[in-house]
Parts: sequence; C-alpha cells; structure tokens
Amino acid sequence: MIHVDQIYIDGRFVPATGEEEVDIVNPADETVIGRARMASREDARRAIEAAVRAQPDFGRAAVADRVAMLERLQVAMLAHADALRESSILEYGGPATRSQWVANYASQCFGDAARTLSSYVFERPVGVDGVSTLQMRPVGVSGLFAPWNAAAGTIASKLAAAIAAGCATVIKPSELSPWQALVITRAIHDADLPPGVVNVVTGRGADVGAEICTHPDVAKLSFTGSTPTGQLIARAAVDSMKRVSLALTGKSASLLLDDADLRVAIPLALGAAFTNSGQACVAGSRLLVPRARLAEVVEQVRTAVAAMRVGDPRDPATAIGPMVNQAQFDRIQRYIRRGQEQGATLLVGGEGRPEGLTRGWFVRPTVFTDVRNDMDIAREEIFGPVLSILPVDSEEQAIAIANDSRYGLQGYVFSADAARARRVAGRIETGTVLVNRVAPDLLAPFGGVKLSGQGREFGVMGLEAFLEPRTITVG
Repeated sequence: MIHVDQIYIDGRFVPATGEEEVDIVNPADETVIGRARMASREDARRAIEAAVRAQPDFGRAAVADRVAMLERLQVAMLAHADALRESSILEYGGPATRSQWVANYASQCFGDAARTLSSYVFERPVGVDGVSTLQMRPVGVSGLFAPWNAAAGTIASKLAAAIAAGCATVIKPSELSPWQALVITRAIHDADLPPGVVNVVTGRGADVGAEICTHPDVAKLSFTGSTPTGQLIARAAVDSMKRVSLALTGKSASLLLDDADLRVAIPLALGAAFTNSGQACVAGSRLLVPRARLAEVVEQVRTAVAAMRVGDPRDPATAIGPMVNQAQFDRIQRYIRRGQEQGATLLVGGEGRPEGLTRGWFVRPTVFTDVRNDMDIAREEIFGPVLSILPVDSEEQAIAIANDSRYGLQGYVFSADAARARRVAGRIETGTVLVNRVAPDLLAPFGGVKLSGQGREFGVMGLEAFLEPRTITVG
C-alpha cells in the first residue's frame, strides 16, 4: 500500500496537517492501492512563507547559477523517470507509451529552459536615443497549479520557467495525483535547490488553492485545468492584482482538407482525438471532413477505432486506458447518451465497458457521425475517447465551423499541400495549430484564446510569463 502523508516546505519533507485522507485507487481494477493525507490551509501558508524568505536571494541569483539548477533538475527528473511512469500508470491509468513520454518530457522541460535562459537578454536599451533601459525582473513568488492528467509534465514545464526567471514557487498538484506529486517532489529534492525555492503542497482547491490564490505575498498564478476553475482563480487574483496565466478547456477541431492523403491523415487525426485516452485538453475531438470524402473517411475510422486495444495500461499495445475515476466514467456515458438523443449516429463504440472488461473505469472508444456543431458532443469538452465527425461542403465552411466554438486552445490541419494547409491554419482561431503532425513544438508558445485561457507557456514566452518589465529612463 502506498501511503502519502508528506508535503515539501523549505527544502524538507514535513507531515501534511490536513484532517482529510483520500484513497488512491487504481482505475484499471478499482482497487485501493494507497491513502493520501491532504494538506491544510495552514500548510499552504507555511509554504508561501518559505517561498517569500527565499525570493530575495533567489531573484538575484546569477544566470549561470539558475542554469546549473535547471540542469540538476533535468538529471534528477530523468533519474526518476521509471517511478514517474509507474505512478502515472497506476494512479490515473495513463497508457504506458504516453506515461513514458510524459516522464521523459518532464526532464526535457528543464533542459529546454536552461538553453532558453542561457541566451536570454534581461537588460536591453529601448525607446528613443538610448535614454531608456528595459529590465526584465522576476515577478516574485509564484503559485503553480497542475492537473492530474499530466502532473509530471505540467509541473516540470511551469517550474522550469519559474526557476529560469528567478521566482520561488508554491506548487499545488491536483488532489487526484498525490502519488505522482510525491515522486516529482523527490526528484526536485534530489536536485538540491536552495531551501524555499520550491515548495509542494497537495490539497483541495477550496483551502490550499484558495490560500495560494488570495495570499498577498503571491505575485503570480499559473494554472492548467478547466475553464470554470480558471475563472475562479482569475477572480480570486484580482484583489491583489496577481499576474495570471491560464491554460484551460479545449474543444479542438481537426480539419481534413479534400486533398489529404488519408493513409497518413487518418492515423494522425485519431492520434489527436484519442491521445491520453482522450483525457487531454488538446484532444482533436471534432473531425471536419469534406462531404465528398465522407464515406471513405467514415469506413477507415470505423475500422481503425474498432481495432483499438482498450485495457491494461501497462501493455504497450494499449491505446485506451481507463478513465481516472468513476465520476469521469459516468460523465462520458452521459455525453454518449446525449449524442444519440440529439440525433447523432453512433458509428462505433457506445455506452458501457468494452467487451470482456467487467472492472475498471474503461470506456468504449466512440465515434459519432451526422454530427452538427450545435450538439453538446461538438461544443463541450468531454475529456474522454469520444470523436465527432462533422461533414463540410467547402474549405470556408470547415474554417467557420472550426472557429464556431467558445474555446480556442489547439487545432489541426491535414493536407497534401503544405502552403494551402498553412494558409488555412492561419485562419483558425486557436493559440496553436499543428499542420500534418500531432506532436507539439516544445520551444514554441503554447496557450489558448477565448475561453481556453490567457498567457503562454514554453520557450521565451514561457520564461517571460514569470518576468515583470521595468523601464529606467535617464534625463
């Protein structure tokens, strides 16, 4: 049995003092594999106080010293990659190949940040006749909020940028990922950073999260998660005018243009739709298909999805693992029912568990056709393996339907003509558009527009999200 009862404050593992304990449940078989004690609001205050004490010296640390810290974090995170993969598989059912990628990516984040930091110019002339100097300074103590579905990667990417900028941090992982958080924290501890520079407090949003969001000594909040929670965080930050970065809900569209090579495009589009068992904000859950090619696309999708292996997330051949918990399983079942009630045609999948799986929160990978963009399954983030196919009669209509969404996180365009695809991509109202690929560029800015958030992560813009500009003008 796993027992998680410690948090990380001021460079030390200390007992969490919250009264609530939660079960850690393996979603693949519904067995309780451990218990975790939640942190209290007082724990959050102690973590913030530690970060406040560390901030002055850390904010003045030389670039070379911060680069060295990032490089140590990169090595430490890689050394814990196997444990990160294991915790991801057992705690939320992440498929093995995806869990391994995230574990390696967590290490890469620190290496990328070290390279970005090494070439960044923190002070430079601006304005007229060289009388002004721009200084980019650490924004200050930062609260980092990470979701359960990519705990290691999200914590690493946010922390890497904060360390590069010189910001001490308080990290609040999801209460659904206490084991993953503990493994990540052990890696952070092994990197031997100055006490108080990184603090990790796993607890509920109503107490730990609220304390971080409202505490006057926290200058910056960076959150990844749902739009409703992001809106609450933004409102809580207003009174003390905290800087806020939000990576929120997505409802991404994949545009299959009429010249696309289906042998290449269909596997990519399905990879976008069902990545991380569909539990991903960037999932391409709307597939827009030219009506003239609809029949052949539908047949290829039917065959491919029906052949997807659902089951043991340890098996490298598994494409779809379990949903994180019963609540998420039930949510997806409701959307599958709603799709049929609103007139969509069930192509493959449907309600209930896949055949042969009687335990575990497994969902049948499901595809709907005859979907209109006003249906709930086309407008709301389901966060599971459910794909909607929408027919379109022109490129213009495809662009219009893709943009007819409250969300704008990521989009995908598939075409045999790179110039045409790039032109279409330029008209998609999202923070990122991937053309003929589903793998992101991890040094390019990532973030959303509309209700998918504000601010950017990764690369130079990710670093600058934790910096505050100051201008000095000399007469």
